[in-house]
Amino acid sequence: MAFEEKRAWIMATVAVLTYAVYAVVVVSGAGDAPLPDAPYAAALLWSVGAAIAGTIALNVAADLSGRREDRTTDQRDREIHRLGQYVGQSFLVLGGVAGLLLALGEHDHFWIANVLYLAFFLSAVVGSVARIVAYRRGFQEW
Repeated sequence: MAFEEKRAWIMATVAVLTYAVYAVVVVSGAGDAPLPDAPYAAALLWSVGAAIAGTIALNVAADLSGRREDRTTDQRDREIHRLGQYVGQSFLVLGGVAGLLLALGEHDHFWIANVLYLAFFLSAVVGSVARIVAYRRGFQEW
């Protein structure tokens, strides 16, 4: 498995795990109260921090466990990485627009923050999946 593919798997896995934990914490913290009244800010910050730290730690571990030759990237790796970035960033744009519309509509901060966090989550997961699929099924240069 190419090192860049490992990195894509790490990012997708960490994003799914941290977002799932965040969702469980927020939903369970709401209890019988409406969801926007749930304490979410600390859970969101811890989730984002854990995702960043986990991704860094796992990438370092993958780097140290592999051979030096496995870490070299070629033109194909760079093209696949760029494809994943393009696909993933489209979700950041959609999330930013959705957050802007929610802010203009004067919706609760809970919904704005969660739409933006969902956009970051989808960007990481969908971009990583696009990279993994390109490695597994081949990559067509345009």
